[in-house]
Amino acid sequence: MGSNQSGAGAPRIARISAFITGDHRYVLLGTSAIAAVGMFLSSLSRPALSFLARAYVVEVVMYYLLAAWLAVAAVALAFKLVQRDAYATASPFVRPAVARALRYGSYAVCAIVAVLVVDRVAMGLASAWQVAVAAPSRPEPMLESMLFLLIKSRDIFFTGFKTTVALAVFGTAIAFFLALLLVFLRIQVPDRSDNDFVRFCKIVGSGFARVYSTVVRGTPMMVQAMIVFFGVFKLFKLTDLTTTQINSIWTTFAAGLVTIVLNSTAYMMEVLRGGIESVDAGQAEAARSLGLSQWQAMRKVVFPQGVKYAIPALSNELVINIKDSSVLSVIGTFDLMFATTTVGGTYYANFDAALITSVVYLCLTMFASWLLGRFAKRLDVRAVKLGSTSCQPINVEEE
Repeated sequence: MGSNQSGAGAPRIARISAFITGDHRYVLLGTSAIAAVGMFLSSLSRPALSFLARAYVVEVVMYYLLAAWLAVAAVALAFKLVQRDAYATASPFVRPAVARALRYGSYAVCAIVAVLVVDRVAMGLASAWQVAVAAPSRPEPMLESMLFLLIKSRDIFFTGFKTTVALAVFGTAIAFFLALLLVFLRIQVPDRSDNDFVRFCKIVGSGFARVYSTVVRGTPMMVQAMIVFFGVFKLFKLTDLTTTQINSIWTTFAAGLVTIVLNSTAYMMEVLRGGIESVDAGQAEAARSLGLSQWQAMRKVVFPQGVKYAIPALSNELVINIKDSSVLSVIGTFDLMFATTTVGGTYYANFDAALITSVVYLCLTMFASWLLGRFAKRLDVRAVKLGSTSCQPINVEEE
């Protein structure tokens, strides 16, 4: 499997390499945008640790080289507009020698901008970090203020980070198995061979799954969290337990986990139902013709393929839970959002604390999306079709 993935990535790397080393008309278009970014960075004030501060002349030369590149790009654009039909043959920019020179020039532009990025961005972050570490109180500049909050309140943020990840991962995993159970109830239809009791159970189970999905998907998670937390707390109050004992049993984390599980189960059930319904109905009929019962046909033939079809949407539920867990702060769950309000209220810097949390959420969701994308690719195999002469037969065992 690993060799297949590396083999699949080789053509992509080859295409990128060919694009970079090739002489084509997109060189000016792409690097002109890069040059504009470099000029913008050069116009910014130098940070305290800037290494270009001692090479002013060098930076001026770099700035005007980028400006010259933009001027050349503007001239090429003018040729393109004037000689729209004959540009590929009459424009001097398409001659092999000129195209080669432009390609080498694009390398120089990218190198200049890379130096400016290191000097302004990397050294700027290092300078801000140096100020934030040494500051006795919160600095006024926004970057230094954010780093100061992150340094001084790192334990609070880390606690909220761990809670958010735990709620999203465990909540999604538990909800997946509950969704499998509910979707099985949801798609049940009475069979001719069923007795009255089995028919009754199927009708009640399917009806319960429908009502559950409608109610949960039709109400906000914040409201559900409040109902779950305070509702169960009231049930505990009917016993002889004190408030302190109840709080030690029914914690805000447990209430938040139950809320995410109940909410995700409803959405995952509908996703799984869509995946199962996308499986060709002829496969279930073919399985029944082989002597399998309805339960065996669903478990051995339909369910595996339906789950595979639903993997992308199921994976997306984890990303949704990472973000939506922020509403659990309404019941006091110490997640990232609760940590944000705590730090922001302590230092009177709610905006800066919110920016820190938004970056953390963005990194979490991007990592989860990448990881789940790799997982989906690993499981992306062609569905096996019953009754097809071009595929391998399914190995089913009689029970």
